[in-house]
Amino acid sequence: MIGGIGMPELIIILVIILIIFGAGKLPEIGAGLGKGIKNFKKATKEPIDEDKEKEPEKIDKD
Repeated sequence: MIGGIGMPELIIILVIILIIFGAGKLPEIGAGLGKGIKNFKKATKEPIDEDKEKEPEKIDKD
């Protein structure tokens, strides 16, 4: 049981997806979804570069 979804529910969802997209599109959809998840994980693990381009020092004129 995955998060309240049992095996019968998963089978129904997979059949509906198969009917909507067809068998030919499923590998493309799976690959796109996998790449999206991979990029999301990579983006959440990378440190944030707040100042990639540092601002020039500000000169105060009195």
